[in-house]
Amino acid sequence: MILVVDDDKNIRLTLKSILERNAYEVTLAEEPKAAIQIIRSTPTVELVLMDMNYNIYRTSSNDGEEGLTLLKQIKVFRPDVPCILMTAWGSIDLAVRGMRAGAFDFITKPWDNGVLLERIETARSLTPKSLSPNPSPKERGEQYSLGGKTGKQITTPLSLGEGPGVRLLGVRLPSLSNIYSTIARVAPTNAPVLITGESGTGKELIAEAIHRQSKRANGPFVKVNLGGISSTLFESEMFGHKKGSFTDATADRIGRFELAKGGTIFLDEIGELSLASQVKLLRVLQDQTYEVLGDSHTRRTDVRVVCATNADLRAMVEEKTFREDLFYRINLINLHLPPLRERREDIPLLVEHFLREACLANNFPVVTASHEAIAYLQTLPFPGNIRELKNRVERALLMHDLASPQLTAAEFAAPSHPVPVPSASPEGPAATLDDLERTAIAACIQKHNGNLSLVAKELGISRGALYRKIEKHGL
Repeated sequence: MILVVDDDKNIRLTLKSILERNAYEVTLAEEPKAAIQIIRSTPTVELVLMDMNYNIYRTSSNDGEEGLTLLKQIKVFRPDVPCILMTAWGSIDLAVRGMRAGAFDFITKPWDNGVLLERIETARSLTPKSLSPNPSPKERGEQYSLGGKTGKQITTPLSLGEGPGVRLLGVRLPSLSNIYSTIARVAPTNAPVLITGESGTGKELIAEAIHRQSKRANGPFVKVNLGGISSTLFESEMFGHKKGSFTDATADRIGRFELAKGGTIFLDEIGELSLASQVKLLRVLQDQTYEVLGDSHTRRTDVRVVCATNADLRAMVEEKTFREDLFYRINLINLHLPPLRERREDIPLLVEHFLREACLANNFPVVTASHEAIAYLQTLPFPGNIRELKNRVERALLMHDLASPQLTAAEFAAPSHPVPVPSASPEGPAATLDDLERTAIAACIQKHNGNLSLVAKELGISRGALYRKIEKHGL
């Protein structure tokens, strides 16, 4: 049953009609006191859809205090019931206060019926179902835990099986069992997911796994590196433009959101998005509508949003460099990937996989790593994480004497060979600027053991620009 709380009779009846047409059972309340009575007396309430301001109290300003108080009371009596807040676009800060107080999500008035129903279904599917309005500790122990930290983990029938979503990088990593369970739970929904972790931990692979296990698996998976998009080009890149809409618009351009229609859009490095661009992104995520530059026609987007960052977004919110309302919009589900140094038990499986992959790609005979080599690798800090481990394995294999079937610890410990600086010679032309740029980037990557954040900082360029140069030079 869904409880709708709003002091506007027309809104209550409209929501009741919409929900009942979609097979939901609905009960209505005009004000907070009536809502609390229903919450305390009706154990079948499984979701609350509530306004934040109630004019029946004749408050001088719509500060939402009545709504916040009601939300906190609901969380006392029924902490298991998700609450979706309804507020005007101009009161997004009020919705943010509600999210801090424990709300599941928020929508803005006037709402889109499709968006509303999607948010309701997401909330219902991701919320543990209680056996009673006040479940006992035993009952709570049987509930599903998204993070895998508490409660009984349900892996059947929600198991991912042996598909690509489970076998990230070709292996099933023991340290990520909780991540696999969470993917199984959230992938079939349209819930936005935020993937956090250091550079090289496999955030993009997790995003692809979520897409493959979702109902949108047959749709496109569009990857966008936000760190490589300037704020002036953000709207053109993300929403597209019409020919002639600005000086260099010599042809129509399809935006990334339109390319991802019916599928998933992966917004990588979202922490590098400027504040101006954050506002534009929030609007499309909130209303699921956008306008192409040079076209006044409003278009609807139908995408699943997965974001990733190696930045501490909570700290950025405190520093006012990342919008708190956008943070709550993209962070409905958070998956944190621990660095490789905190999951050394994965190293043997990863080394085996990378060696097998590299041998196959280079037509080499099968080579394995000795126990001593594995033990040595497990002592390294790996600031570049899985990406650094892969580079180290491939380098050791290329320098290995293929007459021996095993790589030794000494081969992994050997310093990498310095990249020669191209120079003029009687036999060849002088080094080009591209040659010098490639050499400088390669040397810097080597110096920082694959930590691209440090590389970008030393070179004085953004991570997005660094990615483009790495791709350009085939590094």
